[in-house]
Amino acid sequence: MLVNGRQVAAENEVLLGEFLEREGYDAQRVAVEKNGKIVPKKLFETETLGDADKIEIVSFVGGG
Repeated sequence: MLVNGRQVAAENEVLLGEFLEREGYDAQRVAVEKNGKIVPKKLFETETLGDADKIEIVSFVGGG
């Protein structure tokens, strides 16, 4: 699958929440787009990702 412009191997389908955790993202501080559509946070634990998906992950950071 393509994640933020880089190819990531996906042997099997994986849940979005599991993928975010594995990659070190804080699910409460990101927005995720899958194949051009925003995935609501309430679906992170049920939405599956596969090899053909295109994912964009945006992290929110504080600052000033």
